[in-house]
Amino acid sequence: MMTFDVQFYKVRVRRKPGAKRREDNYPKPYQARWRVGAKVHPKSFATEDLAEGWLAELRAAAGRGEKFEVESGLPQSKLRELRDVTWFAHAVEYAHARWADMAGKTRTGMVESFMAVTPVLVRDVPGRPDPDVLRAALRAWAFDPKRRLEDAPRRFREALTWLEKASLPVSALAEAQHLGAAVRACGRKLDGKPAAADYFSRRRRGFNAALQYAVMRQRLAENPLAGKDIPSDWRPPKTEEEVDPRAIGNPAKARHMLTMVSYVGRRQGPRFAAWFGCMYYAMMRPEEVVGLRRSGCLLPDQGWGKLTFSTSNPAPGKQWTDDGGVHEERGLKGRGKRASRTVPIPPALVAMLREHVERFGCGPDGRLFRSEQDNPIQPSTYWRVWQRTRELALTPEEREGPLLRRPYDLRHAGVTYRLNSGVPATQVARWAGHSVEVLQRIYAQVWTEMDDVWIDRMGDHV
Repeated sequence: MMTFDVQFYKVRVRRKPGAKRREDNYPKPYQARWRVGAKVHPKSFATEDLAEGWLAELRAAAGRGEKFEVESGLPQSKLRELRDVTWFAHAVEYAHARWADMAGKTRTGMVESFMAVTPVLVRDVPGRPDPDVLRAALRAWAFDPKRRLEDAPRRFREALTWLEKASLPVSALAEAQHLGAAVRACGRKLDGKPAAADYFSRRRRGFNAALQYAVMRQRLAENPLAGKDIPSDWRPPKTEEEVDPRAIGNPAKARHMLTMVSYVGRRQGPRFAAWFGCMYYAMMRPEEVVGLRRSGCLLPDQGWGKLTFSTSNPAPGKQWTDDGGVHEERGLKGRGKRASRTVPIPPALVAMLREHVERFGCGPDGRLFRSEQDNPIQPSTYWRVWQRTRELALTPEEREGPLLRRPYDLRHAGVTYRLNSGVPATQVARWAGHSVEVLQRIYAQVWTEMDDVWIDRMGDHV
């Protein structure tokens, strides 16, 4: 229990009964005394000056408006000193405390954050390990509560043992020098060059969460990252959320790419034609396509169909999932666990999906898309197929540019096509699975490229 109710008493001198010489008396005869709430706290010292100095520190804390803990009698600043641990120990504790409640991707982001900041929050201690070895040890062995350090290879054990000795205390992050080093580390790649804005944001998010935990554990008085201690001569990478119109091409180019997917090898390419079709025609995210089931597909013989889905299957990797699988099943991004999304799909995608089901069938659980070994599709696999598709479908000049460079650009192209077709932004946002505000922010540049469309539509009425 914490309280402002504090009272200080004069230093008292204790004497042993019958003690005539100083050496026969108590070794610490000078007793500082103060009351917190209803409890009186004594603390003995060898000299009167030491006792008065202790009381002066407590009075100063009270003067700063600090609360005192009734049980220990100490102010908040003293409690933080007692509870202070190294940054590395704090990061490990935080990871273990939060691990079970985190999604796999969140675990990955947290560990990447700690891999960036932990090596710079150290003292100059002999025996510093190779940077690559230290990063590998942090990634694989430091933060996963299921892994024990004694099972790690020797070079990783030695690296983390050194880190335990060299790591700065958490309280050091209240100083601009050390906080600045950590923030700068979040904004750099391994080669020292500036990191992408989204990568910096992800690292900073993980670092900030650990600092908030330090405040909760009373190891920091406040979160220094929320204040003004970030170096004044440094700015984070500029976030570039807007879709580049050059990356999405036009509907004819997107359809041509979808056709050419089938020509990537005799066996692999045809499995992905409908996959990429879902990303374009249904504006689905890759992790949503992974979980698409036959029961959620309305595929009529003629006309438009519908896709209904309620799961997302991101692939954080085996180390980051609870069951050791590459994928984990989650709800839709930014939605409740039971939320679903229904998207109307044109006859072109209906035909692609019907052909896919007829040729490849469905998995035991009804999933439409699986590997030849009946496993979920890996991100690395569809990336390889897409890169080979670009080689087949685009000219050398087009391949050098941003045109449909990533599979995700198909989703952007699908959203843009609907906006260009005059579908209201609220409806497009609902089909795409995000808010109108996000739609307007991300596709702002695309909208500026639509002036000719709006002028043509207004022309007959002016």
